[in-house]
Amino acid sequence: MKLKLGFSPCPNDTFIFDAMIHHKIDTEGLEFEVFYDDVETLNQKSFSQDLDITKLSFHAYAYCVNNYVLLDSGSALGYGVGPLVISKSPNESFGNIGINTTVAIPGKFTTASFLFGLAFPQVKDKVEMVFSAIEDAVLNGDVDLGLIIHENRFTYQQKGLHKVIDLGAFWEEKTGCAIPLGGIVIKRSLNDDIKHRVNRVIRRSVEYAFENPQSGIEFIRSHAQAMDDEVMYKHIELYVNKYSVDLGQEGRHAIELMFSKAVGAGIIPHVKEHLFLS
Repeated sequence: MKLKLGFSPCPNDTFIFDAMIHHKIDTEGLEFEVFYDDVETLNQKSFSQDLDITKLSFHAYAYCVNNYVLLDSGSALGYGVGPLVISKSPNESFGNIGINTTVAIPGKFTTASFLFGLAFPQVKDKVEMVFSAIEDAVLNGDVDLGLIIHENRFTYQQKGLHKVIDLGAFWEEKTGCAIPLGGIVIKRSLNDDIKHRVNRVIRRSVEYAFENPQSGIEFIRSHAQAMDDEVMYKHIELYVNKYSVDLGQEGRHAIELMFSKAVGAGIIPHVKEHLFLS
């Protein structure tokens, strides 16, 4: 059986999926047609149900939960991994961010956008753009602030930009939980046997990657968009961890808490469906 699988070309995703798409592990008879897209494109594809299995932002999951269910393996959660708000000015402060502030965001349905809305509900002027364009938008003065994710956490200082707030730390201080960034979902319409097979295969792929960290390095590097190896390894170390193997009760609790707070803040609609694969 061939399934359409979407994930980003970022090192954390290529690290996770290398073994399963290149048949380095038992895929239990499953084949995968792979689509590589940035996270907001994947979010949009989940809304139109283009893919059988896809990476998406947890924020976006609230808007496609009728059609997809979250797998226990493959997710990105963690401490110290949240999005950053950056500025061209070293003197910009949390308290100065007001109703007239313009901010570049990496997509309306990203978890970064959710966290920014939680921290700064007064800011309405948000400009959506591909995450890799945000640093330059701030440098060029097109926006006051930028909301950065992925490898830009490691590059903004080299460009002379300054951190205003770490929204991951903001979340951790408020909740004590890991920050849920993105997960892997599968269509609810697929039969339960397929869902559980996919979940097992992804877990096996993550475990293989941890046990054989050099195995997929050329594949990871080929999609790393001219990223140097040091940044590439930092990216993997930051976003792939125990929650990527299995959410566990701790990971599930963090996701449930995020959904609860997002509903309470009016950022997402109330979710009736069960979030997790059972």
